[in-house]
Amino acid sequence: MAALLLPFALCACQPRKPYPPAGDGGDPRRGKALLAQFQCGSCHFIPDVEAARGKAAPSLAEFGLRSYIAGRWPNQQANLVRWISAPQSMDPATLMPDMGVSADDARHIAAYLYSLK
Repeated sequence: MAALLLPFALCACQPRKPYPPAGDGGDPRRGKALLAQFQCGSCHFIPDVEAARGKAAPSLAEFGLRSYIAGRWPNQQANLVRWISAPQSMDPATLMPDMGVSADDARHIAAYLYSLK
């Protein structure tokens, strides 16, 4: 019986990997500026982004600790970049508008959102 439990005990000793994983290649400072440029704060509350005190959409505080995007998709960078740049392609019924954010800009925005913990 002890032999069967050993792998589980060893796994428990491993440090937990942060979830969601950190974004890859984006610049959080650039992302923060882009959030202001695209006026995401008109709808969302976004910590440390000037005038981002919106209440019409979910708060983005502690976004880096979330497991899901919009409560539906695993919070992984590829999903987040797609959600930011083309939300209607993931959920045609979403109220989040397509703001014309390029995939590159979305990558920077994702990097900032993942820094919010």
